[in-house]
Amino acid sequence: MAELIVDGDALVVHLGWWERAVVRRRQIRVPLEAVSRIRIRPYPWRAVRGVRERGLLVPGLLCVGVWRHPGGRDFVSVRLHQDAAVCVELRDPAPFARIIATTAYPQQTVAALRTAGSRAAAADAQAQIYGTGRGKPGRPVRVPPRGRLQPV
Repeated sequence: MAELIVDGDALVVHLGWWERAVVRRRQIRVPLEAVSRIRIRPYPWRAVRGVRERGLLVPGLLCVGVWRHPGGRDFVSVRLHQDAAVCVELRDPAPFARIIATTAYPQQTVAALRTAGSRAAAADAQAQIYGTGRGKPGRPVRVPPRGRLQPV
């Protein structure tokens, strides 16, 4: 079963061994800044759109792989016996338009992803304030307990 995990400033989709064999990828890694919307889809099969580019489809049972459609490509990992799917909508520079995955605990997964996204947005705001953006040299920032930012 696909597992959505936040690793630093990236959303990572870890795949099971058989999913890796079907999709021919070890994992999917997307920067958190590319995430535009996270929501729960109560009917996971309705979220699948387009035609299979690479993957496995057993109608009503299993849907794993990359689906191509006019709006781009989606990574899908939907299984039977799961009530809801986590749908992560992405924007450039992500390799996919959406990531759709059924998980055992969709509410907790969405909450964790939203928290990580808000932390990433706050870190980007701090980087812009102090000029320590990605790839730019700058001074490190220390956050004291009072909550105000001070350069080190």
